[in-house]
Amino acid sequence: MQLFQSRSAHYAQRVQSPPAARTPVPSSVPKAPTKRAPIANAPCAMPALGSTKLMNSPDTLVQNALDGLIMQHPHLTKLDGFPDLKVILNKDHDKSKNVSVIAGGGAGHEPGHAGFVGPGMLTAGVSGEVFASPGAHAILTAIRATTGPAGCVLIVMNYTGDRLHFGLAAEQAKAEGLKVEMVTVGDDLAIDEPGLAGRRGIAGTILVNKIAGAVAQTGAPMEQVVEAARKASAACGTMGVALRVCTLPGKPPSDRIKEGEMEVGLGIHGEPGASTTTAMPAKDIVKLMIDKMYSSSFFQLKDGERTVAMVNNLGASTNLEMNCMTYEALTQLKARNINVERCYVGPYMTSVDMSGASLTVMRLPAGKEGDDMLALLDAPSNTAGWLSSGHVADLSAVPLPPGSRETGPTTKRPDQLTPYGTILDNAIRSAATSLINASKGLDELDSKVGDGDCGETVAHGSEAILRELDTTYPLNGPASGVMQAVGGSVRQAVGGSSGALYDVALAAAAASLGKAESPGPKEFAPAFRAAVDAIQKYGGARAGSRTMLDALLPACEALEEVVAKGETNGAAAADAAAAAAERGAEATKGMKAAAGRSSYVPAEVLASVPDPGAVAVSIWIRNVANSLK
Repeated sequence: MQLFQSRSAHYAQRVQSPPAARTPVPSSVPKAPTKRAPIANAPCAMPALGSTKLMNSPDTLVQNALDGLIMQHPHLTKLDGFPDLKVILNKDHDKSKNVSVIAGGGAGHEPGHAGFVGPGMLTAGVSGEVFASPGAHAILTAIRATTGPAGCVLIVMNYTGDRLHFGLAAEQAKAEGLKVEMVTVGDDLAIDEPGLAGRRGIAGTILVNKIAGAVAQTGAPMEQVVEAARKASAACGTMGVALRVCTLPGKPPSDRIKEGEMEVGLGIHGEPGASTTTAMPAKDIVKLMIDKMYSSSFFQLKDGERTVAMVNNLGASTNLEMNCMTYEALTQLKARNINVERCYVGPYMTSVDMSGASLTVMRLPAGKEGDDMLALLDAPSNTAGWLSSGHVADLSAVPLPPGSRETGPTTKRPDQLTPYGTILDNAIRSAATSLINASKGLDELDSKVGDGDCGETVAHGSEAILRELDTTYPLNGPASGVMQAVGGSVRQAVGGSSGALYDVALAAAAASLGKAESPGPKEFAPAFRAAVDAIQKYGGARAGSRTMLDALLPACEALEEVVAKGETNGAAAADAAAAAAERGAEATKGMKAAAGRSSYVPAEVLASVPDPGAVAVSIWIRNVANSLK
């Protein structure tokens, strides 16, 4: 359920926290009505499944978020009358000299628009509730509070409610003798024939805000600010895709986009897209976006143009995904001879928690006019949401230091295997194949007690082993060389701690085997002990720590025991080790984890799930034993 505060806790917070700064409301501003419609999920109600947010209640979320923003940034303040008037101001604005630049709209698009208030960008941001346009009275109040002789420019995303409320406020301000102009941004390329409503305003609006704010900061007249904003707006085209629809605070999640699907061109208020299609790799998504920019009758991008790009996070995409999308955008635009001179990446215009991204391209005019637009984007600003300089770097690499390069295997698999080479081939092949087959089950175990990738990790390493087993392993030579070859495969294919532990274990085992041509149980027992000791030395775990050692140690001890009793048959010795490994893996149920990610998992969960790493050990040892029979 949602993190609602009790009444006493809320009161204590108000007493202990410094109030966010306020600016008095200009005189003669009508008081907004305070009565509100009931909220379905008020604090006394249980929120719908999937709607849980880090908030006190849906009714106060926007208010609390804006106050939190102000408390992080000393240059921000708000108008008195908050929260009915949600107007965030730049304290440093000098209305006696500079044009005021105001933008706004419904909340839920953070950092837009309040996050772009500050020197060099917006003078004020006017917020409504989530996805609800602010009323004209709030916008008019912002105009009055920030506008002097230089005038005011309103930057409005092209939605009916925003146009109406901002337009009404502009007309009322003009009637009071204030100079006001409105610039409407419509950069959405999803629909070729948008009808009377026109194109929606989406992420390109942020680039318009930046350019208009930079011009205003220079002290330029209002007409120049308006002209720069309109040129920037006309130069922007945006395409978005989403893998999951946003969930409004206090509302149940939407299942409109099914698993394995994506919507192309959906709006930032969660409205349906132009089309629904099967989810694609990032490279195909970016190609679709850029193709649309070329084919759009409104935009018609052409090879050879100078541009600025914005890869915008719609709310819930990870940095991994965003950097992947950026790589594809810059690579594909370059391949089409599009010169991207700046690229801004991150959450600029979001849709609450929507999983997806949009790509905006802003054309730059040739010559000095394009250089001037870049200079405006580069101009200093101090806001919460403008994330980077946007400078684009070439993809490059420096040479490795001498002796660092992995040259890969220099050996070759023999054309004809010796009998012992065939034994090694069968044992390695059986172990690797069994781990690939068990990968899904291992992942399911690991998802309960770890990060859910144990099976994927061992399968990835096993695939590399099988690939190189058929091409490079020196199976007719000393067994130590084969151990080293297996370690090389693991080293190249498996990251993380498990890959390193298997690699160091194989290296220790190879050193123990030395030059033995056809080692049996007598030689493999001390090699197994050397491998286990190396894992303990470098990994830090011990018996009972709920790790792979809890299967390896019993297997090692069982092998040493049967060898001490004179066992020389490899199949019998391996079978004893396998049975001990299986018992050890099962015994990890209920063990308290002392290492790895399982150490953070509650004991009641660990009680019913064996350690996936120990299970993986028991699987490959059992299949080595089976191959020897």
